[in-house]
Amino acid sequence: MRAVIGDYTIRVERRADLRWWHTTLASVLAIVVSLFLVGFAFLRVGADPLEVYSEIVKYAFLSEFGLPQTINRATFVLLAAFALIVPLRAGLWNIGMPGQIYAATLAAFGVAYAFGAKRSVNVQLPGELIIPLMFLAALAAGAVYGAIAGFLRGRFQVNEIVTTMMLNWAMLWIVAHMIREGGPFMGRTAEGEGFTLPTSLRLPQILGVPLTVYIALALAVLLTWFLAKTTLGYRIRTYGESPRAAEYAGIDATRISTLVFALGGLLAGLAGYHYFAAVPGVFKIPKNYADFGDFSFYGLITGLIARNNPIAAIPVAVLFGGVSGGARFMQGKLRLAFGIDYALLGVLMIMMVAFQALAHYSVRVERQAAVPRPQLELERGESRVESPRH
Repeated sequence: MRAVIGDYTIRVERRADLRWWHTTLASVLAIVVSLFLVGFAFLRVGADPLEVYSEIVKYAFLSEFGLPQTINRATFVLLAAFALIVPLRAGLWNIGMPGQIYAATLAAFGVAYAFGAKRSVNVQLPGELIIPLMFLAALAAGAVYGAIAGFLRGRFQVNEIVTTMMLNWAMLWIVAHMIREGGPFMGRTAEGEGFTLPTSLRLPQILGVPLTVYIALALAVLLTWFLAKTTLGYRIRTYGESPRAAEYAGIDATRISTLVFALGGLLAGLAGYHYFAAVPGVFKIPKNYADFGDFSFYGLITGLIARNNPIAAIPVAVLFGGVSGGARFMQGKLRLAFGIDYALLGVLMIMMVAFQALAHYSVRVERQAAVPRPQLELERGESRVESPRH
């Protein structure tokens, strides 16, 4: 695109090669602009923006209680981002993270329930046997539930966005049936939430955080290698770039779409196991479980901002994990209006996505060379031409 303003020409061109520092600079600028814009909202309600941002940082990254919360939330968002990234490399959209998370959580707690975990939080059960079974059941359930949308897409060309959204709602109500009044997973308090896992079935922690945190970090490296260096990763990328060319190359569309959605569901299932069965202070399906399904959509934004790079998704997930917890704490401590934390997160996400889109383009301003106007000069001694007299 080109625009001419006076003596200047402004050209907007799509970058042929988008470098890492372009996206990094775009993210930094997005954060700065977001803080500046939301600062006006804080001023309107009588709060000092610098104090607000200071409270968020201190709680989310420096406090004894806030830092573990940030790590656990960031891990959840990161795994949800992985659940988007793998199918998106094949050109397919996995919007079904909530449903896959719910399915995995039900499977994990179903294993615990089968072994009598509902009886008491103090019941002694063989954790060395049951914990791995819960973990594997969560992964398998997420993978199977995700594969449904992938199979329908590959075999019958059913839109995967519509399918995954419908599957989300179906599993949402299945969970409600299982944990609320009269449901088999209902807790002993009958407050509309699931039973609490016994201490013997809680995942071990390393340095104060669940083992799933380290698994998520390892998966970032593993997925990067898998998608970039393996034959199967090449097939996935080829299908994503051109399904028709992939078909001519002998790549089966149904297999690829089913596979990537199964992998995405598996990763979302790990997110569900992490937050409901491994995070201290939870260890159950809470009555506000639907909020965590909505929270998984932060993973969608994270994956898009990271440009489908699992390792690049780590700092973005940490940012959203920290801001989401820190903003809620700040809202309560400074007694600000409800929803101000969502406003901060909303503006931050919009700016991040917008600036990442702008990073794909370069702007050049060129000054046009001045064109001298021809001037007619009369030579010395030259007489003027007069009109004839009548």
